[in-house]
Amino acid sequence: MAEVKTAHEIFTERRGRVAVITLNRPDSLNALSISMRAPLLEAFESASRDDAVGAIVVTGAGRAFSSGGDITFMESVMAQGGRFADFRGLVDAGRDLVLALDKIEKPVIAAVNGAAAGGGMSLALACDVRWASEKAKLGQSFVRIGLHPDWGALYTLPRLVGASRALELMGTGDLIDAAEALRLGIVSRVLAPEAILDETLAFVERLASGPRVAIAEIKKSVKRALGYTLEQALKREIEAQERCWNTNDAREGFAAFLAKREPRFTGR
Repeated sequence: MAEVKTAHEIFTERRGRVAVITLNRPDSLNALSISMRAPLLEAFESASRDDAVGAIVVTGAGRAFSSGGDITFMESVMAQGGRFADFRGLVDAGRDLVLALDKIEKPVIAAVNGAAAGGGMSLALACDVRWASEKAKLGQSFVRIGLHPDWGALYTLPRLVGASRALELMGTGDLIDAAEALRLGIVSRVLAPEAILDETLAFVERLASGPRVAIAEIKKSVKRALGYTLEQALKREIEAQERCWNTNDAREGFAAFLAKREPRFTGR
């Protein structure tokens, strides 16, 4: 374990080449607050800039990933007249954080260790990959309090499960268990609760140790792919391949393959 940084609501540490960013409000099931925006943005941007970091894991402290928007905050807004202007800061925080995640070239994996509801599920959806604990429950619970999904779910969820299933999940607000989330393609693996972080870290360390330019180009391509025509996809493949071909890691990978040894990538 290397460098550790703490802000009251966000805990960041580096394990090998992986930055682990933990939502740190366990007493409220890591409910999302406006005050989390700045330290979480800083954690994302710092990990993105740090050459020693090759990948990022986002998880929650305690027994939840995140229960969603802070209900105590919403209650106080309602008690003071319920003006949207007073609530909007939380929605804007989600916009800013999801856009920051979208700009990160490194892989970002959510280790969904427990409940991920409302904006908490949306935050997990904004990550590149989601692995879940067997105890995890996920739900777009906004409609249960008469609200619309936010924190990017309108973009991410239909692309993962299709419009019909997204409408079901958003329209009912029902929680689904990890097995159902796996079946729908919302998460890609389900793990024992005691193993979720360690196994996620082991996988992410593989990505962090890989050819950084190639992985960044793959991430960019996959995220854009649903908007491409066939011709655009073929053009993108050639452009990305040219960038990768001209890296030292491609030369090392080719040499290692011929020598029948493991490659030693340097990220260049």
